[in-house]
Amino acid sequence: MTTETIPVPEIHCGHCQRSIEGALQPLDGVARASVDIDARHVTVDYDDAIIERDALVAAIEDQGYVVPPKEA
Repeated sequence: MTTETIPVPEIHCGHCQRSIEGALQPLDGVARASVDIDARHVTVDYDDAIIERDALVAAIEDQGYVVPPKEA
């Protein structure tokens, strides 16, 4: 199991939380997705043999949010 913290600077309310968690939770390989409104990030526990980080980011961006590029 991999845990990834993904910054989403536009998170600011409960709607954002429900939208993002609702997009991530049903994805195959995602065990848990939790939005921290105050910290403006999403923590996702997932099986990286089933789903890649890029798919998680795409699901967030499909909801209309911008995910900054991951720093190397």
